[in-house]
Amino acid sequence: MEDIKDKEKNEKGMDRRSFLKCSAVLGGAVFASQMEWATDLMRRAEAGLLTPEEEYELIKVENTLYTVCLQCNTGCGIKVKFFRNNGKAIALKIDGSPYNPFVSVPHLSYKTSPFEVNTMDRAICPKGQTGIQTVYDPYRITKVIKRAGKRGENKWMTVPFAQAIDEIINGGKLFSNVPGEENRVVTGLKDIYVLKDSKIAKEMGEDAKALAKAKDKKKAVEEFKTKHAANLQYLIDPDHPDLGPINNQMVYMWGRKKGGRSDFSGRFFGDYFGTVNTHGHTTVCQGSLYFTCKAISEQYEYNKFSGGQKFYWQGDFENSEYILCVGSNLFDANYGPSNRNARLIPRLVEGKTKMTVVDPRFNKAASKANRYLPINPGTDGAFFAGIIQWIIKNKKFDAKYLSNANKAAAKEAKETTWTNAALLVKLDKDGKPGKFLRANEIGLAQAEKRADKDGKEHDFEYLIVMKDGKPVAVDPNDEKTAVTGDLMVGTELNGIKMKSALQIIFDSANSMTAEEWSKICGISVKDIELTAQELTSYGKKAVVDVHRGIAQHTNGFYNVTSAMTINLLLGNFDWKGGMIAASAYNTTGGKEGQPFELGKMAPGKMAKFGISVIRHDIKYEDATIFNGYPAKRNWWPLSSDIYEEIVPSMGDAYPYPIKALFSYMGTPVYALPAGHTNIEILVDVNKIPLYFCSDILIGTTTMYADYIFPDLTYLERWEMQGSHPNMPVKVQPVRQPVIAPLVETVTVFGEEMPCSYEAVQLALAEKLGMKGYGKDGFAPGQDFTKPDDYYIRMVANVATEGTPVPDADDAELKLFLESRKHLPKTVFDPERWEKIAGANWRKVVYVLNRGGRFQEYKDVYKDAYVSNQYKKSINIYQEKTAGTKNAFTGKSNPGYATYIHISITTGKSPKESGLEDGYPLHLLTQRDILHTKSRTVVDYWLLAIKPENEIIINTVDAKKLGIKDGDRARIVSATNPDGVWDLKNGTKKPMIGKVKVTETIMPGVITFTLGHGHWATGASDVKIDGEVIKGDPRRATGIHANAAMWIDPYLKNTCMLDPVGGSVSFYDTKVKLIKA
Repeated sequence: MEDIKDKEKNEKGMDRRSFLKCSAVLGGAVFASQMEWATDLMRRAEAGLLTPEEEYELIKVENTLYTVCLQCNTGCGIKVKFFRNNGKAIALKIDGSPYNPFVSVPHLSYKTSPFEVNTMDRAICPKGQTGIQTVYDPYRITKVIKRAGKRGENKWMTVPFAQAIDEIINGGKLFSNVPGEENRVVTGLKDIYVLKDSKIAKEMGEDAKALAKAKDKKKAVEEFKTKHAANLQYLIDPDHPDLGPINNQMVYMWGRKKGGRSDFSGRFFGDYFGTVNTHGHTTVCQGSLYFTCKAISEQYEYNKFSGGQKFYWQGDFENSEYILCVGSNLFDANYGPSNRNARLIPRLVEGKTKMTVVDPRFNKAASKANRYLPINPGTDGAFFAGIIQWIIKNKKFDAKYLSNANKAAAKEAKETTWTNAALLVKLDKDGKPGKFLRANEIGLAQAEKRADKDGKEHDFEYLIVMKDGKPVAVDPNDEKTAVTGDLMVGTELNGIKMKSALQIIFDSANSMTAEEWSKICGISVKDIELTAQELTSYGKKAVVDVHRGIAQHTNGFYNVTSAMTINLLLGNFDWKGGMIAASAYNTTGGKEGQPFELGKMAPGKMAKFGISVIRHDIKYEDATIFNGYPAKRNWWPLSSDIYEEIVPSMGDAYPYPIKALFSYMGTPVYALPAGHTNIEILVDVNKIPLYFCSDILIGTTTMYADYIFPDLTYLERWEMQGSHPNMPVKVQPVRQPVIAPLVETVTVFGEEMPCSYEAVQLALAEKLGMKGYGKDGFAPGQDFTKPDDYYIRMVANVATEGTPVPDADDAELKLFLESRKHLPKTVFDPERWEKIAGANWRKVVYVLNRGGRFQEYKDVYKDAYVSNQYKKSINIYQEKTAGTKNAFTGKSNPGYATYIHISITTGKSPKESGLEDGYPLHLLTQRDILHTKSRTVVDYWLLAIKPENEIIINTVDAKKLGIKDGDRARIVSATNPDGVWDLKNGTKKPMIGKVKVTETIMPGVITFTLGHGHWATGASDVKIDGEVIKGDPRRATGIHANAAMWIDPYLKNTCMLDPVGGSVSFYDTKVKLIKA
């Protein structure tokens, strides 16, 4: 064994002694807790040297627990296998769970006893198998650390948990020991959490919201100030009440967060702290894919469109017969390995499914496709326009489906969804489409009063279709009287010019010829038409399946709109083999039979209000700070969670400065295009006066924090994973603690618990005296003092939705207790859990013994349909979108499928903006099955397979540049001509990587895989309590070229972006490659 240890010392440049000196990191804490036996066992397990007796221990039913992976966002079901020794247990192996349909197709019956499953395993990807190394990473922090130097210097000191909480609450001269900050006074949370009266908040909030509709805003503000004179001290700026209370100057941002934790933090930051500034990472992920689908899911309610869902559809690959896959890396990226591929690969092998892949890269999916079509990056909308043109011109669309104008017509046609394709849209004097024509506008049917479920009256307005040349009034949600309409209409009624929605889409597709669309996208007319012909040859079982590739452009919203328009032309929604939506068992309660309606178990809940720091869910024109065009930064009436706007907006103090920032499991610096722009703001204590976070180690963004609270890994904590849109099965995978926590134990509300994300919020709530926590925190007799008070209630809700799950029998209950005997009482207290669950205790056990709840496979499909259906209208024309304006130009946004050129925020092309000249190569990124962005660089099994990534370039381009395979080169761009990451701590990390010359990428394009090139996350030295913890250079290898991606010339401190859907611009930058 010494040879192995010596090898590790040589490779890492460290030995155990260096960790033993610092108990704040796991490398020291593990040894200090006398777990030497565990490290020896893990070494032998890695080397395949376990004895038969030890192997047998791993398949014992009591040595297996079921939970959910989080090595990537897919969240596969896993079974964690343990080896026990003297009451302790070490997780030695991870495999896929037969219960969970994410890794098992078909999945095991939910009724199957765990006693029958312990010897059954399912496949998971390499990332999932290496999760053990994420948990036992020696660089994990186990105690609270506080900055001991300037931000980013990586100088830290350990502080007691209670002290850190006290300092964050009370503020003061917290960093008087740091040069330059001797007299800086930090505002504590108690001075930000100023508005606590829920009644006052509700009254002020309602009136502040009403300002958006006021025509004379100055007068309305004065009236507001007069009415609320006694409470103006709570506001950020009384002259702009719509900015909201000072509470909004607390910002919470996160990266990867799932259900359960999202609800937990929603309660603290939203329901009680009362800040509107809770923002996630959506736009760095799928971004415009989410918000386009939200726009097309807006429902017509009384007289306007609202209620859209933040979600998206994907294809039912288990039954699709033709797949047009555009910008989706199926065999490497999230949702593919283990999940989608288990459904797709057998069908491809058997010839039951044909697939066309459209991508600038010849990826693994392309190698399995019937046809591969390379496309010019960012021109997906032009390709789709050519397809739409051909389908409508040749009348290959599903006319019966599209003509259904309301729910009753859809039902008669045996459809579960319907569209507004036949509805008439008014045109302005320039022929631009706007709102749908209301029947009362032409005297066809007057508006009528209708009451909602609470008895409040609304004016309902009928819409109009033409039927056989005559106008007919229609209620899109009418379930009794079926109305169908003519699809291709252009007419004038009572002096109002109008067109049907489908006609508008056809006209847009005809704005260029097929040859012109072909020239833009780089795909021949023949291939465009052949693809369209194939799409329309498989009925409801053909899909256009898209993901990040088409969304992460400045025109992403309209690329996705066009893709979904094609699916609507095919009429494939809710059909077996068509487009489907995710379905998950409810966790928060409110459905019949569920015992805990958590949303209502919130005494003294605050009514948060105001404009957020990222300015979402409001039009620029409706704000009291409207000051003409262009706006200082974008406004987002259709999108939220604009990740690239959070830190830069704080940097600009627009629309107001912030006082405190809390972050969780996110690294915008590393993850965002041009993420280096965030660093300059994060190090500025005047722009972000207080920054604390929850992280498992010192990360590439959290290295700039003031305090880092250690968190639990995914094998130590709770979460409700939910589902994904490609999953036809109704599910709720439950992430639960399966190993003993490796962080320090803290005390909150008199209860011991591991230091964690939840513990921080509970401690803050305790010190701030929030009503929804502590004794009677949920309701009289229902306390909220520990995380399990929340999560056990959620599991009980999952267990009881619809037909409840069975009760666990005595044998299962005994197994439940026996398999968790290694968990301390701080995270596993069965008596406490039984008290929380009440009569549903054995149902909770039943769910947790299986790692969640999963619909029976036999119930997933119903005849020709999926059983979990969307069952609503879907907008082929988006009236709400058409009613918004670009905050920079003041021009209206189109509400339909159209092609938009790549541009900066002000509408200029990159070439006009001076970004392209001298930079001939288009820069992309891609996934590799072995890595995610930040989570997997800590896993040495993966690094052994792929220690370094490459700059991937076509042979033609490499020859022009005189670069050979294996050479090293630097990536530079117009906005980063030096090709470096400036970490603002005296270190500059060059963007230099090894070159891979290949034919698997089209000429003129280069790419690199994400996950390498770190400067933190254990990659660099840090000093804690005066002791240097040496970084591991293996974690710093490779290139991370996001800093080469264009900074928007107008915004100056963030990347280029999609001004409608919010996506970051990952795939629009032009760069130069310089041989190093």
